Amino acid sequence: MNLLEDLQWRGIVYQQTDEEGLQDVLANTKISLYCGVDPTADSMHIGHLLPFLTLRRFQNAGHTPIVLVGGATGLIGDPSGKSEERNLQTLDAIGHNVKCLQKQLEKIFDFDGENGAEMVNNYDWAGKMDIVTFLRDYGKHIGINYMLAKDTISSRLETGISFTEFTYTILQALDFLHLYDNHNCKLQIGGSDQWGNITTGLELIRKNSAEGAKAYGLTIPLVTKADGTKFGKTESGAIWLDPEKTTPYEFYQFWINTADADVIKYLKFFTFLSKETIEALEASMQEEAHLRKAQKALGEEMTKMIHGEAALEQALKITEALFSGEIKNLTASEIKQGFKDVPTYKHEEGEAVLVDLLVAANIVSSKRQAREDITNGAVYINGERKQELDYVLGAEDRIENQFTVIRRGKKKYFLIQY
Repeated sequence: MNLLEDLQWRGIVYQQTDEEGLQDVLANTKISLYCGVDPTADSMHIGHLLPFLTLRRFQNAGHTPIVLVGGATGLIGDPSGKSEERNLQTLDAIGHNVKCLQKQLEKIFDFDGENGAEMVNNYDWAGKMDIVTFLRDYGKHIGINYMLAKDTISSRLETGISFTEFTYTILQALDFLHLYDNHNCKLQIGGSDQWGNITTGLELIRKNSAEGAKAYGLTIPLVTKADGTKFGKTESGAIWLDPEKTTPYEFYQFWINTADADVIKYLKFFTFLSKETIEALEASMQEEAHLRKAQKALGEEMTKMIHGEAALEQALKITEALFSGEIKNLTASEIKQGFKDVPTYKHEEGEAVLVDLLVAANIVSSKRQAREDITNGAVYINGERKQELDYVLGAEDRIENQFTVIRRGKKKYFLIQY
């Protein structure tokens, strides 16, 4: 399969401005193309991934990706998909977010070699522009009726839209024109909500460039879940790429817990596994579903891509320890990841008598219940059953002198912190 055929097989293509023209260009030459993200936060989440991973597929096919972080557009706010105005952020906050997002994007692309990726920030050109130049040289070419026809703007007319967000589409169109003129960029990729912004960019290129100038747009479908719930959201919130916000273990767990109805689609969308490999994993779901090979492949590929091999190995180690109960083999760092959301009790100095500790940490409601659970073998210290009623936790029960993991029953974990 050629590149576009592969994208179609994966279900990645939603809309194209000129499918035949783009197919012809890609078949005969290597192009530069771009995708952008606004730095509205100091981390991307997995909802941002698909357009950039699609951009990486173009790089793998020999084309040159331009990765844009919108220091200027981030100061304005994209009305796409929003029912009300965004809160404006300071220049310093946006500058900090730009640096954070650039570090994350550097993990996805190859910046070396003949078609090495290029990182750009639209504040470098838009931030220096005065209002008269913006209105005269660019605003003049985009009609009000043309803009009102855009879904991103028309959907906001009843609830209200400021002139600032109204002009966002021109500012993003200016990015496409700038990259077309200065980087020979022929294609913009974005999510399905970016169709209006992409086509405005093409309009600006058409009106500002030599006759016959040709550029293209391609959008990617919204990622959905088969059960109708929102992709990338859990009870604890969004799945971030920043390991401080979502640990590599949590990141791995998100992907490995993908429903059977979604896992093949996500393997096609997010991984670089071949068609043959994905089809083999799909077959394994029919023949040996209990092994969950597809989910394991998805979790391993995504965690390795975003967090690296070492973080994946750590996530696998934590997963195995929790499955087997061999908690004592984990490091304090791994305990922090694997037990981030379990109830935690800070034990002050002094003797840690197990019966008293179970009550103090609210693991049980009374000393009578504590004694009963211990006697019945329902209490585990770092994975080891303890049945002595007079047991006192010692130094050997503290993992790196920081944590003790207590389990009550089969799955109820509690963390004692020192």
